[in-house]
Amino acid sequence: MIETTTPVSLKEAMIGLIKLMRPKQWVKNGFVLAPLLFTGELLNASAVWQTVLAALFFCIASSATYIVNDLHDIELDRCHPKKSKSRPLASGIVTPRAAIILLALLYFVLLMGFYLMPKVLLVIAAYLLLNLAYTFFLKHQPVIDIFTIAIGFVLRVIAGSMALGVDASAWMCVTTLCLALYLAAIKRRQELANSGVDGRTVLKSYTVKLVDRYAEMSATGALLFYSMFVMSTRPALVITIPLVLYGLFRYWYVVESLDGGESPTDALFADWQMLAVVVLWGAACAFVLTRGI
Repeated sequence: MIETTTPVSLKEAMIGLIKLMRPKQWVKNGFVLAPLLFTGELLNASAVWQTVLAALFFCIASSATYIVNDLHDIELDRCHPKKSKSRPLASGIVTPRAAIILLALLYFVLLMGFYLMPKVLLVIAAYLLLNLAYTFFLKHQPVIDIFTIAIGFVLRVIAGSMALGVDASAWMCVTTLCLALYLAAIKRRQELANSGVDGRTVLKSYTVKLVDRYAEMSATGALLFYSMFVMSTRPALVITIPLVLYGLFRYWYVVESLDGGESPTDALFADWQMLAVVVLWGAACAFVLTRGI
């Protein structure tokens, strides 16, 4: 199954296939759980199961998009100083043939999932099509590339709502959009700062100053819309606003002072304060919403 120019053990090949799916990035699919949290259904076993299942399908879908992207960018990644060593395809640990087989298996699982959760899988289908467009065209279009990434997070929230059979909250969607735009802008900023315009073609259209403005505007929007959301629908959640504000401040600190942010997931796991504020925010929301305060 694995055919490379250098000998690769079965263990290395299996680890390579797992890395190809980027399980660390599955934390992003936590956005699928947001509707469950804010509807106060955390104590409803059926609702929890439906939402977790939707999140699992989104994990499979996101892994599929990463494989497609790595297959498409394999030659560019081989010329990149970091990706040539960290990406399984670019480093030769996994062959394109093995990646395609894995991709087909993931698509098959999603196809079977359509019979379990048709509405959720329709949202996931939209996500897959959006990411195909991103891989082959949209990621080279300035501004559109950032919005494409952010829309993927909004689709996660919508999928969570579909799993529960409720309408997606407009407040939640616009807050998610702004937060995702903030993270995407920071990611572009750090790519520019660390790799220059050679990292991505689209980076030639950006400057650090420009994406800093995008990030500031998006962070302000995320905080504003979140605050309006909780004060208009769940006033008791106002206690979580300082946590959100601290999280935005801390993330920017990690970016500026600790040189994180190129991978939001890595920045989250590398900083205990970021992890703590996320856990505290989730716990506070769960406490308020499950008690109907």
